[in-house]
Amino acid sequence: MSALPFLDAAAVAALSPREAVDALEAALRAGLDPEGDPPRQAVGTGAGEILIMPSASPGAAGVKLVTVAPGNPERGLPRIQGVYALFDPATLAPAALVDGIALTNLRTAAVSALAVRHIAAPRARRLLVFGTGAQGWAHVGALRAVAPGLERIDVVARDRARLDAFVARVRGEHGLEARAAAPDAARDADLIVCATTAREPLFDGALVADHATVVAIGSHEPEARETDDALAARATIVVESRASALREAGDVIQAVAVGAATADRLVTLAELVGGASLGSGPRLFKSTGMSWEDAVVAAALAVDSGG
Repeated sequence: MSALPFLDAAAVAALSPREAVDALEAALRAGLDPEGDPPRQAVGTGAGEILIMPSASPGAAGVKLVTVAPGNPERGLPRIQGVYALFDPATLAPAALVDGIALTNLRTAAVSALAVRHIAAPRARRLLVFGTGAQGWAHVGALRAVAPGLERIDVVARDRARLDAFVARVRGEHGLEARAAAPDAARDADLIVCATTAREPLFDGALVADHATVVAIGSHEPEARETDDALAARATIVVESRASALREAGDVIQAVAVGAATADRLVTLAELVGGASLGSGPRLFKSTGMSWEDAVVAAALAVDSGG
């Protein structure tokens, strides 16, 4: 077997957020069913855990291996690392290896942008971002691709130095008005992105305007949530799949447990793309990240790079 091509972070960045969004939407329109995606598996090690995320569809097949090592930051190393192995869907021959973290950042923001494309109010102007990590930054670019009317970015974070650097980067690279903000900026936002490691709600859901859309992507743990029951009780809740949401999405699981939401009223991303009608009030898109998303975007990357 000849050496496999390796798509590094620069190669991943060559696929635009809009192209990634379009690839995900095309897969759903072609009949891909996220409900059939295998659950992510976790294998514990002395240093942390290995997450295993396989997926196969008519147009894409592969597996993502991600390691989570809590002690790495003290060593000056990333807490999360990983690689994606892409296979030819017809022959299952190895096709490429992809930088797993760059792929995750691209596809997570693209999935959110796909949801926003279908549920956000037209002419959204103000975006509120909780978190200044890689996903917060990826979401700014991805949401601009589907909401080109964005004019102002408010940012909430605990670390003042990182917050100031993030605001400056938005101004410099996107040319948008940006500022540090407090959680009550949720009152004036058209779009809200929660991209944090929070275990408890970040803001009062009663503040969210009826026309607003909230995206929560920070965790895939039943015990963790970034949004509260007040928002869940008012919102139309969109999820990648019912099975994954009820297994991993703390924002959904905890709201259902107290009656603020019901499992039968969840709307899936596939239903949304298919034209499902939405109720009045705010919209909440809760993403846990799924294997099919990695497979679809990795396949699009391979085509884009000539692999």
